[in-house]
Amino acid sequence: MNTEEQIQLFRQTYSTVRAEIGKVIVGHESIVEGTLTALLSGGHVLLEGVPGLGKTLLVRTLSEVLDLSFNRIQFTPDLMPADILGTNIVMETPGGRREFQFQKGPIFAHLILADEINRATPKTQSAMLEAMQEKSVTAGGEIRKLAEPFFVLATQNPIDQEGTYPLPEAQLDRFFFKLLVMYPNAADLTEVLNRTTEGRKAEIGKVLNRELLLDLQKLVRQVPVASHVKDYAVRLIMATHPKTETAIPVSNQYLRFGSSPRGGQALLLAGKVRALIQGRFNVSFDDLQAVIQPALRHRLILNFEAEAEGITTDHIIDQVLKDVPRDAAVAA
Repeated sequence: MNTEEQIQLFRQTYSTVRAEIGKVIVGHESIVEGTLTALLSGGHVLLEGVPGLGKTLLVRTLSEVLDLSFNRIQFTPDLMPADILGTNIVMETPGGRREFQFQKGPIFAHLILADEINRATPKTQSAMLEAMQEKSVTAGGEIRKLAEPFFVLATQNPIDQEGTYPLPEAQLDRFFFKLLVMYPNAADLTEVLNRTTEGRKAEIGKVLNRELLLDLQKLVRQVPVASHVKDYAVRLIMATHPKTETAIPVSNQYLRFGSSPRGGQALLLAGKVRALIQGRFNVSFDDLQAVIQPALRHRLILNFEAEAEGITTDHIIDQVLKDVPRDAAVAA
């Protein structure tokens, strides 16, 4: 299969998956697009929004479209690491002897829904770190590899309530994208009410299997990035590092820490996916600008002044796009 045919297959598969999800999910086009972009890039997604906006429904629908194993983990304050990873249990053999046998936890699946992840204690949240980054878990004294592909979709609500534990920066950085789920508009809300109160049930088909998904993820890695576009990505990341020569004024004023190198990785990989979706085998400046918000919004750490003035990381990213020129010569 030549490159043109691979791009066409990529676009066709993406459109088919979006169409199937659209049978259930009303609106939220940017959320669906962001989730699929992360999936095709091989990264994890954090969905943030108030209760009742369809975050969990989106993940469940995605699991029905993908021909992959799926497990849901409901995070609660009393959830323990062993409840996620698994544990050794005593089993009796046919000969009458007893021996330890590892019982796999729900983390051993291709697609994981970590529902209300900020309700678990830091000890349990940290149990997800190795799985998300290394795609393996250490349990029972052994390192066990997880299935490929491995994709975590976590949900949390931003409302401060009792029994919630904010995710530490180290864990936030392991999410490829952070997507903000907003309230639907009047037309979308009307359609939601029509679909959910009249007894209609959409039939969803499985349109993407494991082998095809792995092939599409490999194709994403093969998309070339021109040196001047890559340089632009580097300058965008460096502009968020406060108290450095490359920092822009708003970063110095409102940030404690800027984006990690993972932010740059997410920027380029997401840009490659967007280029393929549009039928191109090269990344443009516009691709990077289109994906920078979900790639960086959770990787910038605000200082006290920003929080006191109600400044958001999205505001700072907008300013980064304004202050960092595309042409490196202008920057110099």
